Amino acid sequence: MAKQLSIGLDDHSYPIVIKDTRITANDLAPYIKGRQVMVVTNDTIAPLYLQSIVGELDAFNVDTLVLPDGEQYKNQATVDKIYDALLSQGHSRTTTLIALGGGVIGDMTGYAAACYQRGVNFIQIPTTLLSQVDSSVGGKTGINHPQGKNMIGAFKQPNAVFIDIGMLSTLAPREFSAGYAEVVKYALLGDAEFLTWLESNWAAIEQGDADTLISMIAHCCDMKAQVVEEDEKEHGKRALLNLGHTFGHAIEVEQGYGQWLHGEAVATGMIMAARLSQSLGKISTEDVQRVINILEKAKLPVKAPQHMTQNHELFLQHMAKDKKVLDGSLRLILLDKIGSAVITSDFELDTLINTIRAS
Repeated sequence: MAKQLSIGLDDHSYPIVIKDTRITANDLAPYIKGRQVMVVTNDTIAPLYLQSIVGELDAFNVDTLVLPDGEQYKNQATVDKIYDALLSQGHSRTTTLIALGGGVIGDMTGYAAACYQRGVNFIQIPTTLLSQVDSSVGGKTGINHPQGKNMIGAFKQPNAVFIDIGMLSTLAPREFSAGYAEVVKYALLGDAEFLTWLESNWAAIEQGDADTLISMIAHCCDMKAQVVEEDEKEHGKRALLNLGHTFGHAIEVEQGYGQWLHGEAVATGMIMAARLSQSLGKISTEDVQRVINILEKAKLPVKAPQHMTQNHELFLQHMAKDKKVLDGSLRLILLDKIGSAVITSDFELDTLINTIRAS
């Protein structure tokens, strides 16, 4: 089974290919624009898949760069290593970068591709569930800053996205669960029927059934593609894709990048967003419990760090540095109902503080 979707933008369209067979030269070659290629990966993925991908590129001049694995390395110093490698190997503006890894590698490689010689081509080969359903699609790239998550970056659309679900077989269970949080996010913000489907198919998802995984990943990619086509640069609707992220990013920054996985922080953030939505009369207590249940079943954290909930000022400090803050006003993505979200500043500070304390 395989599925191919596409994103159609005014000045750039590209395919998203999802399959359960390995990625081949026939897949990659049409989207490599010059003769030079650099494959960027990390020291976890390299022993598993790097030589397989390089072996499909024997018609090109290929260099490789293996970076350390972890969110704590998603910074300017690591991106500089990509520039150093490109320059030392004489890569020109017709080179193609291939991001082979999860969201960290994809974000950094895409950012480097946006900046190197003012922009070169790149291809995404996401290896984690989180990157397959979310970060590899849509062109958001960037790095973290000690004061804020993903605060430095650029929009840079890939030439293509190739997803081999077989790569999930080597993914640690904790990483799989973290990616699943982003899957649940799509259901909560835009598709109540998809949430019901996820609840009914969790056993097949957890067991790695190929057809189920392809259907799930394709549905998420299709939802994201539709949003990106409508709002590529996040001037409006695309911000809905950040459900739970303002709370979650605060946790990641305070705990130290890499201590909580991104998806773990987002899972807790979505529960906090649901609790605030319930406090505002938008959803029921039963709805909140439903959100908790589906995330808890996937062994995701459902409570924020206690020292943060007991010190709401600390939590709010981090939230104030979120990218969705506009003219000094904190905007959050909240639920109107299960399957529908809204961007709003229409909440009292006391209500937000009570949500933090109760989380």
